[in-house]
Amino acid sequence: MENISQSKRVWSTQKITIAALLTAIGILIPMIMPKWAPTDFASFTLASHVPIFIAMMISPAVAVAVAVGTTIGFWFSTTPVIALRAASHLVFVIIGGFYLQMRPETLSSPVRVHVFSFLIAVLHSVCEVAVVSVAYVFGFLAPNFYTAGFNTVVLLLGVGFVIHSMVDFEIALGVFKALSRQPGFAAMTRK
Repeated sequence: MENISQSKRVWSTQKITIAALLTAIGILIPMIMPKWAPTDFASFTLASHVPIFIAMMISPAVAVAVAVGTTIGFWFSTTPVIALRAASHLVFVIIGGFYLQMRPETLSSPVRVHVFSFLIAVLHSVCEVAVVSVAYVFGFLAPNFYTAGFNTVVLLLGVGFVIHSMVDFEIALGVFKALSRQPGFAAMTRK
């Protein structure tokens, strides 16, 4: 019985360590990766969601920890609207993490994984557009944005976030599959 308890503790320690490393990478990426920021509330940073997606592929608990950690990081390094966009990631990582926990075979099926990526990207986009829409309605955006109109929010962000999310998901999937070939990592995931 003691070995089982110790084994669970080791796995928990490993997951905590991986969550901390992914959070650190998630905070570092926006600081060093190429970024396209057409407005003060919208930024598209290459690979910024990769740590969150990898965490989601490991387990829902790791995904939530990384989403919360990166959100805190964004509060210190970006605008409040972008930080709230990061907080909205909790919605899709919880849903996606639990789905992958129930159906881990999704990640090994080319068709299923692309459908999953698209659906998660749409949910991701809806959450982020909702945050920016609320900021728009309450006047929290820069004055020059209001001349462009609300349709800019939906079109630029909605489509942009779906594409950005799917690209980052593909990068994360490649990294996750490479990590999964390592015996210690493979044994720990999805438990």
